[in-house]
Amino acid sequence: MTILDVDIRPFNPRDASEREFVGRSDFYNRLLAEQMPLFPPVSAEERKAGWQNMPAFIEGDYWNIWDALGLAVVASAYVNFARLPENRHVIEFDIAILPEYRRQGLARRLLERVVALPQREGRRLMIGWTNSRIPAGEAFMRRIGAQQGLIERTSVLEVADLNRELMCQWQEQAQQSASDFELGLWDGSYPEADLAAVAALVDVMNTAPRGTLELEDEHTTPEQLRQRQQQRLARGQILWTLYARHMPSGELAGFTEVVWNPRRPEIVMQGGTGVWPKYRNKGLGRWLKAAMIEKVLRERPSVKRFVTGNAQTNAPMLKINVEMGFKPYHAEYAWQIETERVLHYLAGRR
Repeated sequence: MTILDVDIRPFNPRDASEREFVGRSDFYNRLLAEQMPLFPPVSAEERKAGWQNMPAFIEGDYWNIWDALGLAVVASAYVNFARLPENRHVIEFDIAILPEYRRQGLARRLLERVVALPQREGRRLMIGWTNSRIPAGEAFMRRIGAQQGLIERTSVLEVADLNRELMCQWQEQAQQSASDFELGLWDGSYPEADLAAVAALVDVMNTAPRGTLELEDEHTTPEQLRQRQQQRLARGQILWTLYARHMPSGELAGFTEVVWNPRRPEIVMQGGTGVWPKYRNKGLGRWLKAAMIEKVLRERPSVKRFVTGNAQTNAPMLKINVEMGFKPYHAEYAWQIETERVLHYLAGRR
């Protein structure tokens, strides 16, 4: 395939044909095998359910590039944003290409389409991610003039490497140093009566490092939680959220969450973990993580590994994870670039 005969087609994630869903899903499984070989393929059915149940506040444009015979997707791109009160200056984009089709000008052709949305919406800043296992992504970002704003470490904990005795120690120590706190669990969907409290608690993630990315704090609403819950349920994901409550005040102090899918019974994805600053240094983070991992191993005996991601500068959380036995797997890099600079790059290439 050359840049002269590429077949770039728009992809509507909410209403694509079965062939389009399967083609895009197969493409992402090829990338998954390159980025995370330990992760099994995801079925087209599951991906389709996730795309069709995307939260309504997420808007964007999507494209596929098919091979010369129209049999397989060899490259894809998306550009989207959350229509929320915060971060109205930002869009997120991604361009991905199979190894045998890289360095043929396809990324630039897709970028020409991607940049139309931030122009249309008046969004001045574009943010994209690359993976350390695919150096071509970083090379492209540097070529267009993007600046690296954040490094996130993806780590894996093999259950065989977990120090179960240490997990017990953490829980015992926390029950002494944080005796005025109690743990509670939301199993699966958040109860309707707790949605407002959960939304407020999730905002603790605004305290996580963002590097030099030009991002504002975002404030989660109950409706956003409902829509994200629906997407998880549609994909067959099971969410457990363990929270810590300060008993004297009744305030929620922190939480940790994990996602498990029976289609991939050996893997648990560790989601967000956060404790409000005024409740830190009491061992709550360790207590939450240890209690959650013990629950998973007790009730999900098929699980063999946990996967998580943390900003490289998030020293406190990385310290906890390393003590638990998590080992670095790969790095992901967040890049930002002004929309005007992208347009300047494209004009020069033309």
